[in-house]
This record gives sequence, structure tokens and C-alpha cells, in this order.
Amino acid sequence: MRNFLLVLFAFFLTLGVSENVHAQSFQKGDVIINAGIGLGSTFTFAGGLGLPLGGGVEFGITDAIGVGGEIGFVSGGGLTAIYVGPKGYYHFNELLNIENEQIDLYAGLSLYYRHFSYSGFSFGIGSGIYPGFHIGGRYYFSENFGVSAELGNSYGWLKAGVCLKL
Repeated sequence: MRNFLLVLFAFFLTLGVSENVHAQSFQKGDVIINAGIGLGSTFTFAGGLGLPLGGGVEFGITDAIGVGGEIGFVSGGGLTAIYVGPKGYYHFNELLNIENEQIDLYAGLSLYYRHFSYSGFSFGIGSGIYPGFHIGGRYYFSENFGVSAELGNSYGWLKAGVCLKL
């Protein structure tokens, strides 16, 4: 897993060194919708959970700051974990002088409400409000469509998926 993360980081870093493009990958007014799968569920205490799924949206408040929300779901062996909450983003391209419009590097904080149920019956153990963090990147194949990868403590330690910029 560690080698995979190093390769992923090197991939995003290598793509960000282009000097021929002068557009911004993230701007005030952008709306980004994403959906993906989680790799490595953060709910490991339950064991045997299925593949985590989730999605979210981000709104560009400034050229470097975005706000949004996310929802996630993981289920297996009768146990279901659902979470929902707001997320804040800081985009690093300008700070790191990355001028490649296909790359968008970011990090931020979140606050999730996590709810557990077993075979349809809700229970309070482990349910509640939890802080979160994330660091990730997006690579756009076109002006509006791309892929994303994100490390954090939401429905998966590593999330990978697709994104659509509106």
C-alpha cells in the first residue's frame, strides 16, 4: 500500500510541472461533482464490510477555497455504516506554482455524522459526529471530466473515482 501511495503522489507531482499552460484547474464559481469507491474501509473494527461507495460536491468560493459535502456508505455481514457531512478544501496549485490546468491538488477538513445499523436496526454504538481530514488530487482528461484520488478518514482511507466539473 505504501508503494502505491508513493507512485500515486509521484504521478500527480510529475503531471504538475508543465510550464506551457496558464489556466487554472480550480476557480471561483466551479462546481465539481465526484463519485468513487473506497479502498481500505475506516470501519475496520467491524471486519468483513463490503466495498465502500460515496460521492460529493464542491463549490468554488475563491480560486483556492472550496466548500461542499460528501455522503458515503459501506455494508457487509448485516452491518451498515452511513456518513454524511460538510467538507472544506484548500487548492494548492497557485501556492505550489503548478500551472498545468489538468492537475488540481487540494487538502482540507470535514465534519461527518456517522450512523451504524445492523440488519436494518439502528444502534448508537459508534454513531455520532467525527472530524475528518483529506488530501488529494484530480487529473482532468478534458475541461470537464477527470479522475480523482484522495487520502482521508471518511468511508475509505484511499478513495478513487471520477469527477465532473460543471
